[in-house]
Amino acid sequence: MTTLKILFWLCLALVFYTYLGYAVVLWALVRLKRLFGFQQQEPQLPDDDSQLPRVTLMICAYNEQDIVEEKMANIRQLSYPADRLCVMWVTDGSTDATNDLLAHYPEITLVYSPERLGKAAAMQHGLSVNESEIVVFTDANTMLNAEALREIVRQMMKPGVSCVSGEKRVRARHQGQAAAEGEGIYWKYESTLKRWDSELYSAMGAAGELFAVRMEHYKAAPSNALLDDFMISMLMVKDGHRIAYTSQAYASEYGSANVQEESKRKRRIAAGGLQSIWWLRSLMNPFHHPRVFFQFISHRVLRWSITPVALLALIPLNVALVMLKAGTFYTVFWILQLAFYLTAFLGWWLSVHGRKNKLLYVAFYFLFMNLNVFLGIRYLMSHKESGRWEKARRG
Repeated sequence: MTTLKILFWLCLALVFYTYLGYAVVLWALVRLKRLFGFQQQEPQLPDDDSQLPRVTLMICAYNEQDIVEEKMANIRQLSYPADRLCVMWVTDGSTDATNDLLAHYPEITLVYSPERLGKAAAMQHGLSVNESEIVVFTDANTMLNAEALREIVRQMMKPGVSCVSGEKRVRARHQGQAAAEGEGIYWKYESTLKRWDSELYSAMGAAGELFAVRMEHYKAAPSNALLDDFMISMLMVKDGHRIAYTSQAYASEYGSANVQEESKRKRRIAAGGLQSIWWLRSLMNPFHHPRVFFQFISHRVLRWSITPVALLALIPLNVALVMLKAGTFYTVFWILQLAFYLTAFLGWWLSVHGRKNKLLYVAFYFLFMNLNVFLGIRYLMSHKESGRWEKARRG
């Protein structure tokens, strides 16, 4: 029984620390840093726009004919000076009218590859003709705020920063779109952690919806990377540079159309997370990367590997301890576990029937994310040689 108790408490501690404890510790460390004045002065952009660096805004696209017009309208409202900005579309194997539509916009640079090799390969193709010192990557279906590029450039002025991650904001196309609302709640929490990570030392990775790199320090992700954006940003951290996170530069997009479409994303992210952990395993050496070690393991490694297993293991461990009459606590905790899984089931059932209950859906979405880690293992085995992946339909 002693062994079962030890395993139970280890699993419980892992789950608690990964999803709540790390946030508490991170908040406390950031507060201490502020208290003792270890904060850098915020840089200011030059008053003369001609002194701003040249920036390339790169959109890697595959069959995006339905969004080209809206995306270009969004790009035209960006406040960055036109003579300092190159807008580059890289169409990777597109078979629809994307290229024909883009031909109506003379201000863009179009880079086309007839073969679909994946986003990482498309990025490399675009960068082979890039001449700007800063490249901002964004997706075709995400809309940027007007000041996004100026804010990214301002963040690049901070010492040691070679990558900037903008904020992802998820919109629901209509009230009660459960998949989008669940994704939106998750990203609000994730954005808070990224902001605190960045303030403590460095954000642990950037999301492809909006991030920027300084080409002087850029390293390509492996061509079969499933999370190319994460790998590109973390390779910079591995080389001693920092990722700045800012909520003042943000990309808005609609959430997944439904739970099935969201599962496509989560499986790929889980698979890419496991793939990235292996490639970045040297960051888990506290002697070589003492500052990154704590943040990388706490924010990424546990969530993508051990903790989902611990969450699942709590079920049989708890049942065994209840049957062995280990104590009242274990009985109460088992009742709480049953209540949680019932809540998650109700959240799923209501979403399937088009009804809204945000509280119930949060429980389901939490469980849904962890279950997709296991599905991601199978996904990784079938996609380990290719960075291509199926797009999830948005709301």
